[in-house]
Parts: sequence; C-alpha cells; structure tokens
Amino acid sequence: MRWTAIKIARAGITMWLVVTFVFFVLRISGDPTDMLLPDDIDQATRDFYRRLWGLDQPLLTQYWSYLMALVQGDFGISFRNNLDAYDLVMERVPKTLLLTGTALIISLAIGIPLGILAALYRDSWLDRGVMAVAVFGFSMPNFFLGILLILVFSLQLRVLPSSGSGTWAHLIMPAATLGISFAAQFARYTRSSMIDVLSKPYMRTARSKGAGPGRRVTLHAVPNASVPIVTILGFKIGELIGGAVITETVFAWPGIGRLLTTAVGSRDLAVVQCIMILLALTMVTANAITDLIYGWIDPRVRVGAGATQK
Repeated sequence: MRWTAIKIARAGITMWLVVTFVFFVLRISGDPTDMLLPDDIDQATRDFYRRLWGLDQPLLTQYWSYLMALVQGDFGISFRNNLDAYDLVMERVPKTLLLTGTALIISLAIGIPLGILAALYRDSWLDRGVMAVAVFGFSMPNFFLGILLILVFSLQLRVLPSSGSGTWAHLIMPAATLGISFAAQFARYTRSSMIDVLSKPYMRTARSKGAGPGRRVTLHAVPNASVPIVTILGFKIGELIGGAVITETVFAWPGIGRLLTTAVGSRDLAVVQCIMILLALTMVTANAITDLIYGWIDPRVRVGAGATQK
C-alpha cells in the first residue's frame, strides 16, 4: 500500500506542476487579445474581451480561479471558437490515438524483431546493417521524413494522399513517419538487452540441458530481455505523442497535435492548457501501467515492493 500511495502522490504532484507551469508560461508569454483581435480594434473593445476572459484580474487570482474550476471538471472556454475547450480537444483525441497506436504497432513490429536478429548474429553483416538503418532512422527528423514520403508517394508515384484523414490510405504515411523513428530506437534497445541476456549463466545452463536455439531464445532470452524494453516503452509513449504534433502538422492530420499548434499560435489558453493536462495525464498513466507490467514480467519487482512495505 505504501508503494502505491507514493506512486499516486508523485502522479498528483506531477500533474499539479504541469498545470502550474503551463498556466503561468502561457500568460507571461503575451496577451491573447493581441492575437485574437484585429490590430485596429479600439481599446474599449479590447478591455471588454479581457474582462470577459478574466484576463483583467491579478495573475494569482486567475490561477486560483482556474484551479477551482479544474477541480470541478471545467477546462474553460476556447477564446477562438467560444466552445468548451474539453469538447474541442476530445473531438480530436480518436484521430491522435489512431495515429499513435498504429505508429506504436509499426515500431514494435519492426524494431523488436530486427533488434533480436542483430543480437543473435552479433558482429555480422546483418548486425551492422540493422544498426546502420537504426542510426539513420533515429537521426532523421520526423518533418524531413514526412516531407520525403510526400514527395515520393504523393507527388511522384501518386499512390497515397498527402494530407487529411478520410480513408485508411491517409493513415499510412503519417503512421510510417512516426513509427520508423521509434522502430529504430526499439531495435537498438532490443539488441543491447538481448546481447546482455545471451551472456548470462542461465543461458549456458539451458544450452547444457539440451534446449535448442529456438527454445532458448523464445523461453529464456526474449522474456528476460523484454524487462528493460517495457521500462523504456513507458517513456517512449510520451515521446510518441509529442512527435505526433509535428507529424500531424506535416500531414494535416486532424488530431490534438495539430490543434495544439493552432492553439499555441493564437494563444487560445484554455485549449492549450487542456491539451497539456491530457498529455501529462497520458504520461503519468503510461508510466503507472509500465510499472505494473514490469512487476508482472519480473517477479523480483513485486518481491522488492513487498519487502519495502514490510
């Protein structure tokens, strides 16, 4: 119970810090009326909107009012659309989940098998080839890869649409753009983890007992090598969502990443704050789930947690 309570307390503090940081940074960065209202508008109208949006109050008063509203589930009203910020964000969430979920499947389906093969054939041409491709994929920025795919498959070959989300074909290039970089990272992590596991004494013991190569890899090496990969996966989910901001902008994919770009540009405070809270909550939840999976895969974690509570 103590371990669980500590995790919950840390999650709560993290969320509060995110809310506080985003709130003050957005308000210090500039006046939303400068972006949302015409330049030639009179001062009386500008003051009216500042009062309407609560921007005429002291900063600490605004902060306290926002916290109290947030506790009640009120994320505020979009300055740009005059609609509930939470509803605007939730309309975009399914598209982002579809994109990031597909990209995650691509990255795991490509990265983990390549990493295992590179480790099994260490220092061979296959290993060097996989690592060279991994370094290339890891180093290439998402926006450059996205533009490159558009040039090849949309403008030259004309087989895939360059923007939008109307059909499954619209998903291929954004998901590939986002997934390739993470596939390269998973390949590197998997290779390192597998090489470490393959050198352990229990692998030699399994071999001496007559276990075949396939059995040693599937029943001994892969489960033990997956523990650090699962740990990294929790952090990579947050990076995946962060990378979706750029990818959605390049491909005009109507997700929360593109909405965030638009909201930041227009200083639509309520929408930006809602998205940042959602992203932080996703990170915290992903890390909590990772801890649970980590304990399920490696019983030593559960034993250690139980010993700590005692």
